[in-house]
Amino acid sequence: MAKARRRRVRDTWKEKQWYKIMTPKDFGEAEIGTTPARDPDILLKRRVESSMRELTGDFSKQYVKLYFQINNVAGDTANTKFVGHHVTTDYVRSMIRRGTSRIDTLSEVTTKDGYKVNVHIIAITVKRAKASQQKFIRETMGNLIQQAVDGKTFPEFVEGVITGKMASSIYHETKKIYPLKRVEIIKTQVAEEPA
Repeated sequence: MAKARRRRVRDTWKEKQWYKIMTPKDFGEAEIGTTPARDPDILLKRRVESSMRELTGDFSKQYVKLYFQINNVAGDTANTKFVGHHVTTDYVRSMIRRGTSRIDTLSEVTTKDGYKVNVHIIAITVKRAKASQQKFIRETMGNLIQQAVDGKTFPEFVEGVITGKMASSIYHETKKIYPLKRVEIIKTQVAEEPA
């Protein structure tokens, strides 16, 4: 019986290099993690998740998850761009109570510098609203987010969303239609970047 020749197993870990993942300039160029790779090109387009708490140290913003995508590698540093955010489902559930209405609006907005972004906004009413009131609130929120984005660059838009300023201004306008408990931009996603 022929002896099976033992193959040498190559340890690919030793060939890998560690790269620091950094946030974009608008987010303070903070380190949000490290990742190993044999070739820096493999890292391109890799998505990384971080929470607002990790970036700002503000524990009350734990429920906001930010998504970044690696767009270039310089030395041992992987730089990223912001591609979207979302609010955790348990946080959204915690806002909704029996006898209230949840009103969702999905819009695609375009910033001054040509970014197309999908925006998902929810409004929670104090008491159950009629279908006609819900429809009017939905349309108003869609119009207000379009107005809020007009004339803003992508970084300005992102800042408005992340800090909650945009949701706050939508809340103050829509609560005139029906008493609202909360308005929150629960998700954004970059659909198209300028060429």
